[in-house]
Amino acid sequence: MIADGAAPTQHPDTAPGGKKAPMDAVIDTLATGLGSFLGFFVPVIAPFLFAGLWLAFAWALVASQGSLDATWQWIRALPLLLQAVVWLLFLPLVAGLWVYENTWPLVLRIAVIASIGAWNIWMFLPRGILGR
Repeated sequence: MIADGAAPTQHPDTAPGGKKAPMDAVIDTLATGLGSFLGFFVPVIAPFLFAGLWLAFAWALVASQGSLDATWQWIRALPLLLQAVVWLLFLPLVAGLWVYENTWPLVLRIAVIASIGAWNIWMFLPRGILGR
């Protein structure tokens, strides 16, 4: 709001002539590109990616328990920052590995892992398929 006939001041993020500052243009381009990528990745690619990873987890649970142990040890051997990134990106699967590595009864571990996997896949399914 301009008071007493004062000339309007230019916003500090605006370059002379009303154009965006160069850094604003870079940030806008990157944010738009990231938004477009996530808008495609989450509903299209992620469900298939996680379904495949859960199928591999189930196969390893039946045929190669040592590979689950090795995967857990590999994650634990990563530097703490990389462990945090892996946990963030693959939270349901790493939580399933954590449950598998616990000393709980086998039936309980399998039930919890199956529940985490089913919930993970269900969350990624498109709303149109589920009628949500």
